[in-house]
Amino acid sequence: MDKSLGLIFLWICVGHVAHAALMEKLANFKICADKDCSYVVSMAKGLEDYVAPDCRYINLRRGQSIYVFSKLKPVERAGVFWSGSVYSERYVDQMGVIGYFPSNYVNETHVFQEKTVEIPTTDMDFFCA
Repeated sequence: MDKSLGLIFLWICVGHVAHAALMEKLANFKICADKDCSYVVSMAKGLEDYVAPDCRYINLRRGQSIYVFSKLKPVERAGVFWSGSVYSERYVDQMGVIGYFPSNYVNETHVFQEKTVEIPTTDMDFFCA
């Protein structure tokens, strides 16, 4: 990569990071289907509506299907949060957006991956853009 392209790339990266924030870690470990957390662990249905308090979380609607990608291992005196993506008939309903939600707002309906791996969380797991 020549020097001018490298500077443009750096400017773009720094420009995007300037508008983002690292948020408090919700857990030190997470449970996933694979080491990259790229496969769905399970499916769940929303039990009630949930409004996301910040950009780490996703909104849920009662009856909505959720793909669960990871389950955070809670630290002492913390809630249990899972990471997932909602599914909806309409794209505007956040389909494809991945974020955290409290596990007590959903009912796990189907487990795809019985064998899971426990991996450490990173600061990027709690990055808000």
